[in-house]
Amino acid sequence: MDAVSLAIIEQLQEDGRRPYAAIGKAVGLSEAAVRQRVQKLLDQGVMQIVAVTDPLTVGFRRQAMVGVNVEGVLDPVADALTAMPEVEYVVMTAGSFDILAEVVCEDDDHLLDVINKRIRALPGVRSTESFVYLKLKKQTYMWGTR
Repeated sequence: MDAVSLAIIEQLQEDGRRPYAAIGKAVGLSEAAVRQRVQKLLDQGVMQIVAVTDPLTVGFRRQAMVGVNVEGVLDPVADALTAMPEVEYVVMTAGSFDILAEVVCEDDDHLLDVINKRIRALPGVRSTESFVYLKLKKQTYMWGTR
């Protein structure tokens, strides 16, 4: 990936609705060239352009990070977690947990159902530990391209 594509990504991380003409001016390309590069980056799965919401304002009052310990191979459990609509983030880790999964739910009953009846019921799950979010202080996707 060249420096111009990285600069386009940084422009879109600052403002995902920034006009292609403005991006072009910032990175030294025409609007059409920026449009083509953005489409290529999207098609290749390098980036996504999405609306990020505050879960509380759209009716999801309970979030938690769930640490999962697995017996055996991690991939089947990680794949099953990834398929759950309430699970927004899945990462395989080294340390106290094999997998971390961020869960976004409507309320405590919904969270209990997801953890107790669905996550803990997965074959290979040995144990879970839940970290319920009390207040979201920072959520950003502005790490740039370094």
